Amino acid sequence: MRLVFIGPPGAGKGTQCKRLVELLAIPHLSTGEMLRAVKRQETALSRWVASYIDAGKLAPDHLVMRIVAQRLQSEECVNGALFDGFPRTIIQAQLLDDYLAEQGIKLDMALELKVVEEELIQRLLKRATVDGRADDNYETIRERLHVFKTQTAPLTDYYASQGKLEQVDGMQSEALVFAAIKECVSRHLDV
Repeated sequence: MRLVFIGPPGAGKGTQCKRLVELLAIPHLSTGEMLRAVKRQETALSRWVASYIDAGKLAPDHLVMRIVAQRLQSEECVNGALFDGFPRTIIQAQLLDDYLAEQGIKLDMALELKVVEEELIQRLLKRATVDGRADDNYETIRERLHVFKTQTAPLTDYYASQGKLEQVDGMQSEALVFAAIKECVSRHLDV
């Protein structure tokens, strides 16, 4: 199964992807983690990536697709992947669709986790102190939420038009959110 998670920063995409890894036996691909790994390197590319991450902006579409495509070519992704933080733009979604079509495979489902903005801000500020995430400060959070609304939220219409969109209330407990996600997955895969 190939599944895209859509939701603003702090909605719980990473948390729920980790739970689904066990259920579906496919890898969790977090482009945020991949980009932060590049950022930690001492290269010109890492400084370029850092300039986007530290400002709360999205990395360029072609760069992100290149990183994702490289990972999708690995043996662990033969049976699918859970995409967390990718695609984040319509262009990235189209690049992913084109890449998958070239490989003779398809995206099975897009899942949107819905959470109100006030809750997102509180979750991200808490994550900043618990996980030490420097990119979870108030100004960056506001910018990331703005970027989500303007660039990523349109993906819901994109995937709805393909009949692939499912929506889950992310304000529930982790267990209830996971139960709702499993129900959505079962409609697409009979898991």
